[in-house]
Parts: sequence; structure tokens; C-alpha cells
Amino acid sequence: MRKAIIVWGGLKIHEPEECAGVVGEILREDGFAVETTGDLGIFGSQTIAAADLLVPIITGEKLERADAGALVEAVRGGLGLGGHHGALATSFKESAAFRYLAGVTWVAHPGNIIDYRVNVTRPSDPVMQGIADFDYRSEQYYLHYDPSVEILATTTFSGEYDEAVRNVTMPVVFKRHFGKGRIFYSALGHVAAEFEHPQMRGILRRGLSWAARG
Repeated sequence: MRKAIIVWGGLKIHEPEECAGVVGEILREDGFAVETTGDLGIFGSQTIAAADLLVPIITGEKLERADAGALVEAVRGGLGLGGHHGALATSFKESAAFRYLAGVTWVAHPGNIIDYRVNVTRPSDPVMQGIADFDYRSEQYYLHYDPSVEILATTTFSGEYDEAVRNVTMPVVFKRHFGKGRIFYSALGHVAAEFEHPQMRGILRRGLSWAARG
């Protein structure tokens, strides 16, 4: 049985503890043994490196330099890393090592909570198979991202809330390889209620399973 560790923390606006509960439920349904913790000290332990999947649900916070380096090497060695919305994109923003690993950084969400369209760009990928373009209501994330990522879905900014980004197309879902490890990210999921959206939930479930070791 594959083991997943979910670590939650940081700003409450993203409902980290509630989201951790839902993600844990999804992973258990997929056959994972799940450990969930709000203790960020786990990043300084050997526990994470022994897992198959790490899911940080953390907005902000700080990661010690040594812990960041150890995490990078754990993923390089095969640990899977997955996250949604603020997780990965806003976690440990002061850590250059973590930013390099995550491959994504949030910078803006013009208009805050709005309606927008998600376009599937790789419908044949196992993560996206059977999922067509869909409408979504949440923060439309504007990201800085690593050019090495494999983009699975995108969104295009209308310019209604910021003319500067009119017609800019931005990744919503991507995956990437990092050494022997795999990384998955979805920009969807601002709060726990969004996991009720079937496409959002299905994409995250498949993406996390893909990222996990083994």
C-alpha cells in the first residue's frame, strides 16, 4: 500500500485543515495509507523521505534551508509531490529551493472570485482522460511557472479585471518530472467546498496518484 503524507498549515483563507481532510478522503479511496498532520516540524524528519507522496496544503510559512534541501533530494530520489491552488504555488515563498522544486509561484488573481473557463489541452493524458473543457468559479490564478512543466489544462484571461493580461493563456493543471520524482499541480481548489466540483476532484485524484512513487 502506498503511503501519502498531507501537511497542512498557513493562512486560514484557504481552509487548509478542511482541505486536508477532503484530500485524505480522496487518497484513501484510491488505496493510499494516509498520515495527516498540522506539524510543520515534519519537514525536519526522515518521515517524508520514506513516503510515496507528499501533499503540502500550506499558504505561506517558512521552510528551513536544510529542510528544503532535504525535500528537494527526496523528490529527486523518487518521492511524489502534489498540490492544489495555494499549495505549492504559495507555500514557503521565501525558499528558493522550494520554488525551484515546485515549478510554480502564484502572483495574482485579477477579479478575485470569478467565473472562468478551463480548457483541457492534453485530453489523451491519463490525468485528463474523459474530461472536456469546463466552467469554474474561483480565483483565476496568474502564475509564474517553470517552462519544463507539461501543461494539461489552461485558462485564458478576459482582461475584464486587468487589461494588462487580456488574452493571456495560463496553465491551470500541469505535471513534471524531477529526477526520479514526479510533481503534479492544479490551480483549482480555493476552499474545501470546491472539491464538490466533479472535474476538479477527478483531476486532483488522478494527478496525485500519478505523482506518487511506485
